[in-house]
Order: sequence, then C-alpha cells, then structure tokens
Amino acid sequence: MERPGGEFGDMNRRTGDVLRRINRFTDGPMTRKKVVIIFLVAIFLLLYVGPGLMHWLFGSESALQHQNICQKSFLEPFEAAFAEYDAYLRREDTATLSSVRHNYVPYVGNGLFGLTLERDAHLNIKNGRTLSLPVYYHPLYMLSDDGSDEYTVADYKNGILNRFQCSPSGIRASYQYYAHRTIPSMFIQDIWIKNPYNTVKIFKWSVPRVSDWPTSVKQTVRLQELDNEEFEIVTGMVEVPDSENVIAVAVMTRKVSDKIEIETRGTLELRLVTVVQYSRQIKKSEYAKHKDMLEKQVTEEMKKLRDFKGNSERRKLKDKHSKVWQGLWDTGFYISDSKADGIINGDRINATIYAILSQVRSYEHEEHIRSSSKSEILRSLTYSEGCYEGHSTLDAYNLWKPLNTLSNLNAVASVWLLTLEKQGCHNLLRAGASGVNQAMILSFGSLRFSNQHLEYNIHPSKLHRDFLFRRINYGNMTHVNISVIVQEDNKAAIFVALDRSDKTYYACDAGCLDPPVQLGPYRKYFPVKLTEPLTAILYVTADKQHMEDLRHAIHVQEVVEAPPHEHHVIAMHKHGYSLGGLNPLFWISIIAIIVVFHLFLCKIIMNEFCDNGVNYRRLYNKP
Repeated sequence: MERPGGEFGDMNRRTGDVLRRINRFTDGPMTRKKVVIIFLVAIFLLLYVGPGLMHWLFGSESALQHQNICQKSFLEPFEAAFAEYDAYLRREDTATLSSVRHNYVPYVGNGLFGLTLERDAHLNIKNGRTLSLPVYYHPLYMLSDDGSDEYTVADYKNGILNRFQCSPSGIRASYQYYAHRTIPSMFIQDIWIKNPYNTVKIFKWSVPRVSDWPTSVKQTVRLQELDNEEFEIVTGMVEVPDSENVIAVAVMTRKVSDKIEIETRGTLELRLVTVVQYSRQIKKSEYAKHKDMLEKQVTEEMKKLRDFKGNSERRKLKDKHSKVWQGLWDTGFYISDSKADGIINGDRINATIYAILSQVRSYEHEEHIRSSSKSEILRSLTYSEGCYEGHSTLDAYNLWKPLNTLSNLNAVASVWLLTLEKQGCHNLLRAGASGVNQAMILSFGSLRFSNQHLEYNIHPSKLHRDFLFRRINYGNMTHVNISVIVQEDNKAAIFVALDRSDKTYYACDAGCLDPPVQLGPYRKYFPVKLTEPLTAILYVTADKQHMEDLRHAIHVQEVVEAPPHEHHVIAMHKHGYSLGGLNPLFWISIIAIIVVFHLFLCKIIMNEFCDNGVNYRRLYNKP
C-alpha cells in the first residue's frame, strides 16, 4: 500500500530538506569553510554561466573570442599543408614579421605578369629572365585597414594566395588571388565579406589605380556580352632599362566604386578580373599601332568571362588553374628536417620552388598554344641530356637568399634560372614551368642525364639526411623515385622504384661491378659505395647492355661501402647539438650536481674530522 502523497510527497520532503540545509548554512557567523564554498560557487557561475548570460544579454561575442574563432575557421583547412610545407602562413603585422625566422613575401605570378600581395602592390612584367619590370598599375581590391588581424596563406600546391581579415567588430573578409595558368592574361580576385551588424553597412575599400605611369591613358567601355557592365581600360608605354625601346601595356578591369554596401547580416561575394597584355620591346614610333592591338586583345580576353558566369563555371575556372599547379608539383623533392644552424629545410625549398615557378610560363597548358608548339614543348621535356652538370644546389647558398622583398625574390629567381641554363638544362627551361621544376629537382641531388643513363652524382659524405626525389621524368612515359634513408647504424642506403614505365629499366650502384638490378614498382635496395677515383653512386638506364658495358667504362681502383656518418653529425641534424642527442644544459646540470655532491661530501668529512679533534682535546684536557 503506497504512502500518502506518493512520489510528489517524497519530492516535497527532499526539497524541504535542501532548503533547511541552505538556511542553516546562511545562518550564524561566516566561517572559513563558508567562504571557500561561496568562492567556488562564484567561480563556477562566472566560468560556465557568465559567457552564456553575456551573450544572451548583449547578443554578441567578445572581440577577442570572435577573432580567435575567425582565425581558426579560416586557417584550419590549411593545417595539413602547413605540416608538409605545402603552404606558408604569414601574419600581416610589422612586429610579427620582424620576429619570424623566415619571412617570405606573398607573391602571385604566371610568367606573363606577377605581383606581391601588399596593399600598394603594382604589376610587374617580363624583363630578361624574370618579372622585374614594374608597371605602376595597382590592381588589388581590399577593405581599408581598421586594425583587423590579417593573415596571408600561400597555397603552393594550388598556386593561390589567400588573405583573411578578422575585425574586432565582427567583420570577416576572405580574398583569393591567382594569376591564371591556362588563361595567362587573367589576374583573378575572389572576394567574400560578411556584415555582422543588424543594419545595412557601407564599407570603404581600395580599388585599382595608377600611380607613377605618366604615359597612361584611361577610357571606359561597356560590354554587352557581360550584362552591359562598365570596364576601365588603361594603356601606356613602359621604358625598358638600359635601352631606347619601350613596351606597350594594356590593362582592363571592371569599374567598381570605392564604397560597397552590404545588407543586414549579409555577405558579399565578388569575382573581379584584371586582364593584362603587353607587347615585345618596340620603338616609341610603333607604340600607337601596338596600343590599338592590345586594347582589342584585352577586350576579347575579358569577353571570355561570359562562359564562366554561373557558380559551377566559376569554380571550373579556378579548378583549371589549380590543376596545372598540382601537376607541376608531381615531380618533387623531400628532405628530412634539420635543427642545425644555417641548414636548408623543406620550408625554404618549397617557398623557393614556388617563387621560381611563378616567374615562368606554363606553355603546354595555356589555351592559345598551337598543337605544333605543344608537341615541341613536350619533346623538350623528354630530352634532358646534360642536365644537371654542376654540384648540388643545396650547397650553393647564393641560391637560397631571403625572399622577404620583391627585389630579393626577383634576384633569387634570376640567379636560379641562369644557373640551370648554364649547367646544361637549357632544353628543359624552354619547356616552361614543367621543365624548370624538373631541372631544379635534378639539381638538388646533382642528378644528371648523360649518354643513355641517369646518374646520381654526389659524395657519400653528403648523405647524412633523408632524401626523396619523386617522379623524375625519364623520357615521356617513365617516372623514377629515388630515396636515400639514413639507417640506424648511421649508414645511408639508396632505394629506387618506378612510379610508371613504358619499358624495362635497370640500375646499379657505384662502379657498376655488380649485375644490373631490374627495377619495378617496389623499392630496390642499393648500398652507398665509395670509389677511388670518385664516381656516381647510382646509375639508371633502360639499356641493359649499356649498363653491363659501364663496368668496363668506369675505371675505378677501389670500391668499398661508404663508412657510417659520425654520431655528432647525425645528432646535429636531429637535435641541433652534438652531445649525444642531449641538450648541453643537461650535461651542465649533471656536472654541477657532481661538483655540489663532492663539495657536500668534503664538508661532511671535514666536519667529522674537526668534531673528532675537538672531542679528543676535551677528553684529555679535563681539569
């Protein structure tokens, strides 16, 4: 039989008990125990209830919290790329830039034109080997600086620069900039801005302008093919340094106001395209004729956008660009990180490769290329005879100077292209970006195509880090992967595999005294050998007879396995110091402890000796 009141009666009694306990707690004097309990309750309410209450009362997040969320949402998609050095993050803050170890200037280019991603950046066109001739047309659209946190991410694999702005007031802006690879005259800016306010807001931003270009002339045109929108064409001539010639230049972009209106809690999405065309070097008297031709060219190029009006078509335009860049990185290079001072690591290597490739056209992927020209380019890619003839470029510190300014970047690019050209890679350079990338990867290991084979020319003492040469082109249908791995005994070992092949390939180690080893998709091991006189440590060829003949053509007096690297050399790379992989502070601490222990021990002995002496005198000198 149930008690009167049932469950509700029990609940009322429990509630009454709680209330009586609270009443007893509040009555009486304030003890130390009560103060601690009240303090803990207050902390709980502040940490767990306070933020929600503030958000409910004021309807917004704190400025710091908002900026942290904004930063995380923008940067999170790139975390894997940062870890692999496939992207570079730069915070646009003077104090931050001055304190970072490597400050790479954000740069976009496609061999036709290039520019840095700075607020007042101007276009640069080809002059000699690099994009080093300034055209003082400033094409960037960007919100005015209002104290926002700004971050730039250079996405090397996709050839896109991303800029993010996180304002304390809640405004978020995202920009993507790229110099298109398949339509090289196009510079594209994809812009996204969010208005967090409950009212319509008008934002002020920078728009394209001309500065120090006295010969420039502006005109406005309407294009019916693009919904009768207004576009601005700027034409002018640029003087060539150390020459009486000039270059005619035409730039066309959509005409946009320097103020934009965004609806309540709305977002603005824009794609703004700038088209750039210029002539070869001409005499000033020929300028008028070339000016008219260039105006027609930029207009026709701009009309191509009618085929990319929808969202899916716009994505296709960006995907075509990204696909070319991703293909350029198929042939690549990996090197294990080193903590030793003054050593080149993967971040510097990838940043430099990206900067050089941005200075070079990708001819075989451009839309206007003729079939005959494309076939000639592909032939250049398959003929690598003589490339690369010099020592490893990883040891040439003039090629790895800082990339922190546009002038430094242009200087590094010029030295790289000159070095590759003079070291037998001129045929690959004619092929454009694909050939330049291939030549750079060969130069890192002093790999050389020579007389029907590929040889790896490097001294065994240089193999104290792990390397991977990925997808080296051997002919048109074969990709070779070469790995160097430092084993536990500090000896380096070579592994070779074929990514794909159109015929049977063979390899042999230094001296080719052992029988040729047939290569396949699985890695084959080759010991690193040291010869006297010094020869290549690896040979790869599709001609088995040629490889068997090499043992008689390579005249060596002695062939031995290369000795293991000294422990302190490996420790320097792994830990940054050579004392057995332990921090010098550890050894200093051990020495200090030993010294203190011996001092303490000496003190105990001295005290014991002195105490015994005193006791002895007291014992025999009693009155």
